[in-house]
Amino acid sequence: MKNTKKKMPWAVIMQRELRAYFTSPVAYIVGTLFILLSGIFFFNTFFLAGRAELRGFFELLPIFFSFLIPALTMRVFSEEKKTGTMETLITLPVKTVDIVIGKYVAVLVSTMVMLAPTLFYVVTCILFASSGIDAGPIVGGYFGAFLLAAAFSAIGIFCSSITGNQIVAFLLSLSICLFLTFVTMFAIFLPGIMVPAATFISAQGHFRSIARGIIDSRDLLYFISVSVVFVVLTVNVLNNERRG
Repeated sequence: MKNTKKKMPWAVIMQRELRAYFTSPVAYIVGTLFILLSGIFFFNTFFLAGRAELRGFFELLPIFFSFLIPALTMRVFSEEKKTGTMETLITLPVKTVDIVIGKYVAVLVSTMVMLAPTLFYVVTCILFASSGIDAGPIVGGYFGAFLLAAAFSAIGIFCSSITGNQIVAFLLSLSICLFLTFVTMFAIFLPGIMVPAATFISAQGHFRSIARGIIDSRDLLYFISVSVVFVVLTVNVLNNERRG
């Protein structure tokens, strides 16, 4: 007897989203921009400074992600609302959480695909580093990149869920991501009692800690919490639209 397995609803939605991404120019434009920008900064360090390391690349990654992930997520729900397919989507016999998780995972997978070519930088460092490379910060950097992408993707889909305008969704997501990236820069202007809070909500601060090869439970808790909170908020937005 033939054994067939029914796909989970969120997996079907994820596949639908991935097909939409990779049959449209958006993913290729965003991916190309990311590779060009990150390559410029990496090879400037490599050739001009003579350092075979990825520290500079990882330092700038939160800024790159702050712009590029909102560009990937801005259409996730906004386009559905603009074209009128959102009404069809929310009336399907599928749980809201499956819709959100499917789209969220699709964005995260797309971001990881976009990040994959940067492994060439690692190969370059291995080949040309005179004294070898420390694998800890590299592994930590890519693990931190995954967690950072997870958090920013959750922010992006939430912003896309609350508006039918892709530009508005992009700007909202960009603003939140940039705020979480640069909040510690403004900590000196805050009252002393607020500095610890500003430090805790800093995505860049937590990412830097992991990128040094130090896995701290507080950093993991931060990225998991941000991801879960914004995914839950997105589910609530869609549930309210279903009831309406």
